[in-house]
Amino acid sequence: MNANTKALHDLGQSLWIDNITRDMLADGTLAKYIAELSITGLTSNPTIFEHAIGTGNAYDEQIGMLAGQGKSGEELFFGLALQDLTRAADLFRPIHDATKGVDGFVSLEVSPLIVDDTARTIEAAARLNKAAARPNLYIKIPGTAAGVKAIEESIFAGVPINVTLLFSREHYLAVAEAYMRGIERRIAAGLSPVVESVASLFVSRWDVAVKDKVTPELRNRLGIAIAQRTYKAYRDLLASPRWQKLAAAGAHPQRVLWASTGVKDPAAPDTLYVAALAAPDTVDTIPDKTLQAFADHGKLSGVMALDGGDAEAVIAEFRAQGIDDDALAAQLQHEGADAFSKSWASLLGGIQDKSAKLAAATSR
Repeated sequence: MNANTKALHDLGQSLWIDNITRDMLADGTLAKYIAELSITGLTSNPTIFEHAIGTGNAYDEQIGMLAGQGKSGEELFFGLALQDLTRAADLFRPIHDATKGVDGFVSLEVSPLIVDDTARTIEAAARLNKAAARPNLYIKIPGTAAGVKAIEESIFAGVPINVTLLFSREHYLAVAEAYMRGIERRIAAGLSPVVESVASLFVSRWDVAVKDKVTPELRNRLGIAIAQRTYKAYRDLLASPRWQKLAAAGAHPQRVLWASTGVKDPAAPDTLYVAALAAPDTVDTIPDKTLQAFADHGKLSGVMALDGGDAEAVIAEFRAQGIDDDALAAQLQHEGADAFSKSWASLLGGIQDKSAKLAAATSR
């Protein structure tokens, strides 16, 4: 077991790999991450699947088979994705069982095309959860205004949810409120209060957005400050009488998850975010390259401060240089949803092209 990644695991932070490909399942890479690098879960998104399916021919046989059954578009894609993710979920199942359902999860996102449609998101979450038939598969729902309503209803229905595309403390608190309402409704209805969830705050995109708008000494500091501020809100919520009542009834916390932790600035340390975001009762999703870097030379120098540390002072410095963090959070969430929609369109287009080429090849 790698000592650097084990240090984070021993601290109480779950490390999840931010990637999924059929090759990494087939060649033992994911199993190696679990055995040697303390990886206890996995996340996916449309951009990850666009790259996985568009590279090489690992998916060609199943694409041809599903297309031959008359499947196309989103239906065909979810057939591909569920095969990968249920296989990964089975690899993580021993971890899921050992942690009494808290860890060992994989994630599948609903179609980005329904990001503003609450009813369709609720339906899609229930359908994908049923199709996966795995207790350790999260359905990812964006934390938009429409998504917040869908999160509450999905939690009430007993669907484990990974809330994605959060960019601020306020985004987090809105989805935490939705999660608690869903659990409270379950308790009132005589249902189990145990429905797992994570709330994914995106970090590095903040620093990419402001890198040319602030003085050099402030570069690569805003994402971490936003995370610190959000972590304080998370710990305050867990200490609140409302949450303590739910915990006493048996509910599990909706853990904060750090997303977008790969360093984009080549001048910055490649383990910057992983080191800065070390905190118990959280999840850190890490790209392969960042995971390997931390395993090689990452150091755990401390843990995040319960009181937010210097977050407010740092954010004030950015405001002094013209950065409106509230407006930027809304912009980043909108841009994130647009980016996933573009990847989705490219993904479906690539599957359609492959389907046509495979059909043409078999008809010769």
